[in-house]
Amino acid sequence: MMKISARNILKGKVQRIVNGPVNSEVTVRLPGGEEVVSIITRSSAQDLDLKEGKEVYAVIKASHVMIAVD
Repeated sequence: MMKISARNILKGKVQRIVNGPVNSEVTVRLPGGEEVVSIITRSSAQDLDLKEGKEVYAVIKASHVMIAVD
């Protein structure tokens, strides 16, 4: 089994993939209905064999999360 140091690992299903010439925008729907959108290289999307409905993990590794209001 793969182990990873990131603490924020969200399991979901691929909802939508929008392929561009270089990158792919991948929308992952979480069990509660929320969506997480990630931009990855198109070749990575192909290597991972991403398709709508496939179970995946959204792994978030960030040292800063910014929040803004008007």
